[in-house]
Amino acid sequence: MSSKRQQTMAKMARERTVRERRERKQEKKREKRLAAAEGRDVTSDAAAEPTSEETPLDVAPEQTSDESPADVAPD
Repeated sequence: MSSKRQQTMAKMARERTVRERRERKQEKKREKRLAAAEGRDVTSDAAAEPTSEETPLDVAPEQTSDESPADVAPD
C-alpha cells in the first residue's frame, strides 16, 4: 500500500490563487450579464476599477543613469 504525500504550502497557495481568480472571473461575467440585461455599458465600469494584479504595490521611483544615490541630497 502506497502512502499519500502531503501537499506543500506553496502548492496549496497556488491552487487557492487559481480558485480565487476563477471566482473573480465568474463574478465579472455575472456582472456583465446583469449589466447587459439592464442596458448599462460595462466597459466603462470595469475600466474604472484596477485589479490588484494591475496595481503594483511596492514600486520604487526609477533613477536616471546620471544619478547615483550619493548624488541625491537627503531632505
